[in-house]
Amino acid sequence: MNQKEVSELRRRWRLEKNAVSRICGCFVNGGGEIVSDLDESLGTMPQEEAEKYLGLLKKTLSGALGKNLIDIVFSTQQVMDSEEHRMLTALRSSQLKDGQVRADFYQKVIASLDMEGESYLLLMASDAYDVPQRGKDDAVQEDGSEEVFHYFLCCVCPVKTVKPELNYFPGDNEFHYTAGQVVAAPELGFLFPAFDGRTANIYNALFYSRKADKLHQEFIDGVFHTDPPMSAAEQREAFQEALTQSLEEAFSVEVVRTIHESFTDRMARHKEEKDPEPLTVTVGELEGILRDCGVPQERIGAFQGECEERFGAGAVLSPANLIDPGKFELKTSQASVSISPECTYLMETRVIDGKRYILIPAEDAVEVNGQTVRLLTGPQ
Repeated sequence: MNQKEVSELRRRWRLEKNAVSRICGCFVNGGGEIVSDLDESLGTMPQEEAEKYLGLLKKTLSGALGKNLIDIVFSTQQVMDSEEHRMLTALRSSQLKDGQVRADFYQKVIASLDMEGESYLLLMASDAYDVPQRGKDDAVQEDGSEEVFHYFLCCVCPVKTVKPELNYFPGDNEFHYTAGQVVAAPELGFLFPAFDGRTANIYNALFYSRKADKLHQEFIDGVFHTDPPMSAAEQREAFQEALTQSLEEAFSVEVVRTIHESFTDRMARHKEEKDPEPLTVTVGELEGILRDCGVPQERIGAFQGECEERFGAGAVLSPANLIDPGKFELKTSQASVSISPECTYLMETRVIDGKRYILIPAEDAVEVNGQTVRLLTGPQ
């Protein structure tokens, strides 16, 4: 899915837009036991309550593609004949109305999910989207429809215990000192099937994780039975290791700066152009950057091999997962210096009197411990 398709579905998760009839789910305690089962009509709920449920489910369509939103890809064999795909398909085709299928799914989630002893609320809702046609100018035509996209969202929300307070109980007409429990934002969730090309793609699901560095791979393995994707943090670590281990002595400040500048420039242009497709970079493009930095071909070949081993042959990577575009920091054992990514071109390395130095011009005001100081320019 691209960003435009995700945004198109996100806009539906408001009371006046969607075709959701019921909210389903269960409350699971820290011991993995179902405390209560939820199956309520959205139409009979108070408006504030209904909006809260929809808002929680909508969160599973938020975040950055490739970081918080990850494509789950099923093999052809799984789609043709596998327990996990049959269960997801049964949930979708029944519009979550089959209580036994829901109960089986709850048990599968409980058996696989590790919430570190926290209670959680598992929420699910089914929607039917009458997909409008798009004109030649890509504008949505509300009076025409191409198909009805049937799908469901699922999310897992931690349930937090808040500190005890003196609360009023209208039924008793009394105040009691009690600790309440509140539902937090979703920790993870998914959409099935994916909405690719503005139509259903039963070979894919879209997985959501609130923390880009913690994908709950045990859930992915237990529910989808697919190879867990690398998190953004794992991708960055693997990329950095590929560079350091393959380039060896050729891995210089200049190489890091050039890669960082190239990625940030591409990300800025991608944002300006408002391209809905995720920005990607190939290993071949990375090799070109290294070649421009004067890295020997032998080291470039070693880098290609490291990337194939860590990411797979023909891997396509996301620049946003490989660098922090808002940060460029140098560290030695004695000092740490942060440079604005837009100004890294001002930095240079030089050997003076046999010692290696990192030089940064100090023509503007200089602050030390928050105080503006004057730099001495000659012997005093």
